[in-house]
Amino acid sequence: MLPVPQTLLLSDADVRLAFDWAAGVDALAAAYGASVAAAQFPPRTMARGNGLWLRTLSGVLPGQKVIGAKLIAASMTAQAASYLIPLFDGATMALTALLDGASVTGLRTAATSALAARRLCREVAPRVAVIGSGFEARTHLEALARSGALGAAQVFSPRETSRTAFCQSMAEKGIAVTAAESAEAAVAQADLVLCAARSRDESPTVLGNWLRPGMTVISIGSTLPEQRELDPEAIARADLIVADMVEEVADDTGDMIAANQAGVAFAHKLVSLEAVISGTHPGRTAAEQIVLYKSVGAAIQDLAIAALCVDRARAAGLGTSIPAPVRPVDKSK
Repeated sequence: MLPVPQTLLLSDADVRLAFDWAAGVDALAAAYGASVAAAQFPPRTMARGNGLWLRTLSGVLPGQKVIGAKLIAASMTAQAASYLIPLFDGATMALTALLDGASVTGLRTAATSALAARRLCREVAPRVAVIGSGFEARTHLEALARSGALGAAQVFSPRETSRTAFCQSMAEKGIAVTAAESAEAAVAQADLVLCAARSRDESPTVLGNWLRPGMTVISIGSTLPEQRELDPEAIARADLIVADMVEEVADDTGDMIAANQAGVAFAHKLVSLEAVISGTHPGRTAAEQIVLYKSVGAAIQDLAIAALCVDRARAAGLGTSIPAPVRPVDKSK
């Protein structure tokens, strides 16, 4: 039997120290640009109990060197969740790493959105409207700023104090943002719209009649049937809709369910992010097109970022190594 290495434990703090935006976008580009069989990343599963659920996203990264999963255990009663990512060596089946995945989810979502935006935007330095001022809004704007040039950026969220705090926190990272008086006003000045907030009553926060030809819209806040972020008019006006998980976006997200119920046909303009990044689909084909990227999250994103963080953590001496708690079993006997 091959020797079993120690297992590296990475806390959430270790993950955040090891992560780098530019390297993260590059890792995702490499993963999405490779040839990936559908069986390598099966649909996510959800085990449900009385107020409890366990979501599992699993996969085999391109190259066969890393296999793993992200497990999300949540209690609706306790309003708590835990995120765990185990990674295994594709040659030996050794458990090479265990990561606290809490920050991985936000980091991979923002880095994937930045990758999509850079491939789909017609502008090299797009003007950005950020709708929302929470964690996702902050990470998305930082991911964009670290992956290329940006034009002017504006933010809107309902509370003025939140808008001010967002501008200050971005300024501390060297990213200039001004506050807009309304979502519509922010969108009116933008080439790229980052939708990173949902209203309390799940009514859409960005409307299709605000969009202009040539715009790119990133929508990451409607991932379940009951969640809303864009209205049916936005779906109708999009010339191209790029999705990280095509079937889940089409069938399981509130925005697309509402569009379907309103009689908006979109299947003919829905393509995978993998197709755009790998070059099998051209993406934007005309400057005047309105292009929408919708994300629900995918195992390929989690595993690409987790593997990157493990490699960078080892190089930087981060984390804690322990004797492997799980030893591969020789199945040849």
